[in-house]
Amino acid sequence: MQKFEFEKTMIDGVFQITPFCAYDVRGYLIKDYAKEVFEQHGITYDLKEVFYTNSQKGVVRALHFQREYGQPKLVRCVWGRIFDVVVDLRRESGTYRQWMGWELSEENKAELLIPAGCAHGYLVLEDSVVSYKCAEKFYGEYDDGILWNDPELAIDWPLERVGNKVILAEKDRQLQTVREFEERYGGL
Repeated sequence: MQKFEFEKTMIDGVFQITPFCAYDVRGYLIKDYAKEVFEQHGITYDLKEVFYTNSQKGVVRALHFQREYGQPKLVRCVWGRIFDVVVDLRRESGTYRQWMGWELSEENKAELLIPAGCAHGYLVLEDSVVSYKCAEKFYGEYDDGILWNDPELAIDWPLERVGNKVILAEKDRQLQTVREFEERYGGL
């Protein structure tokens, strides 16, 4: 049996979390969110919506966020394997414009708690299903993002693991650079 573990990261408010997991002859039972356990670790998280994505190897889901009504997320790869990236877009943060990347998989069961003000995206390393447990509802009119390969962010995507074949939605091809976002909105 694995109990919840919470690990702070260099980006303020981003936690890598090991969820509760109990194994037996049938397989395993996982609990990846418990309000009272999060609160015991000083994390207030009010779950509003849950989404799942199903993506094939090579898909990049770009660096998304909401400009208004920031949408904190608890992200876990339920099946498969992804390289998950968080970029701090909070102007007042000591880690503004810095990024971190993690491998999330069904095997390691790790999840990320991503605060409002951070962009989030991932590269699908194997066909995958990803869960987003959001603490704010989705507002399409405030949906925004940064180009996944913006040279100013210099994210080190492990593209060699997908044969350098990237699959992007048209929506993600049209996103702005971090500099264009700052010129338009000044940051989050």
